[in-house]
Amino acid sequence: MFRTKRTGLVRRLWRSRAPVEGDGDADTRTHGSGGCCMGKSTKVAGKTSAGTDAELKSLTHSILKQIKEKQLEGLLQAVESKGGARSPCLLLPSKVDTKLGQQSYSLPLLLYKVFRWPDLMDCSELKRLSCCESYGEMNPELVCCNPHHMSRLCELDSPDSGPSSTETGGTTYSAPVGLSDSQALQESGDRSHWCVVAYWEEKTRVGRLYSVQEPSLDIFYDLPQGNGFCLGQLSSDNKSPLAQMVRTKIGYGIQLSREPDGVWVYNRSCYPIFIKSATLDNPDSRTLLVHKVFPGFSIKAFDFEKADSLQRPNDHEFTQQPRTGFTVQISFVKGWGQCYTRQFISSCPCWLEVIFNNQ
Repeated sequence: MFRTKRTGLVRRLWRSRAPVEGDGDADTRTHGSGGCCMGKSTKVAGKTSAGTDAELKSLTHSILKQIKEKQLEGLLQAVESKGGARSPCLLLPSKVDTKLGQQSYSLPLLLYKVFRWPDLMDCSELKRLSCCESYGEMNPELVCCNPHHMSRLCELDSPDSGPSSTETGGTTYSAPVGLSDSQALQESGDRSHWCVVAYWEEKTRVGRLYSVQEPSLDIFYDLPQGNGFCLGQLSSDNKSPLAQMVRTKIGYGIQLSREPDGVWVYNRSCYPIFIKSATLDNPDSRTLLVHKVFPGFSIKAFDFEKADSLQRPNDHEFTQQPRTGFTVQISFVKGWGQCYTRQFISSCPCWLEVIFNNQ
């Protein structure tokens, strides 16, 4: 039976859809089950009935068959690489509504649910990535529907809502490891950077400082089309089995981007990352919390304006290490703090120190 190229692309896309929890193939790491980094309105989707599955398949096929072949190829590239390959925007009408059973969905929301987050309830739970052409644009007619140009929004806990990021314990003192201001400025070589990044394995720094001048930076171990700070190319003498295991799990790593409202971190990997930043917490708190961020989520890790106004005279960490206010620490896979045997980040197998330029 004759099959068009468009039909073949549509079938491949349907086979690459995001698994729903309960299907057997679902990977809970991709949507952060257990309530971490999830808003109060978010519910993990369960297995849908066969009738609903059939309706969803029919509706998705109908929509995809109306999209141009070149756009389908770009969407397939994004979906099959799980965001690892650079893919173009999928610009589609923003005001088209689709109906599945008794529920109506906007076209972007339906595609985000089908190909990335089956539990997604509303587009307000998402943040557009800076790599997207629609980032910062207000086009009332067209919107990018590429699911890998989006991330889930990780909001901080508040008394009136459920947990949207997990706090893994406060730290009132960091082990004496890390870079001083003079070291960071000396090794970066110039002052035009907005931050420098150091990669550590436990107490040992691996490789040189990476000076960041572009608005965004990919930090990864293995990325199909990687362009940025590749940790896999660094030579490490650390023979620790744990460090070697964590290295292999860094995968696509993170994306660090400087945006108008601050610096955002997007977790592109398949495992959680752990972040400590002075601007993530209440200015009046005596300790800094470590926040757990699940795969596919973004968090505003640093706020320059807020950092300038921080004063913590009673915090030993701030008085001993003035740079703390302009430093973000990020650990891959393994957390630290009161809830862990690792009290300090210097006990974590693989971690980053991001030092911001406040000059």
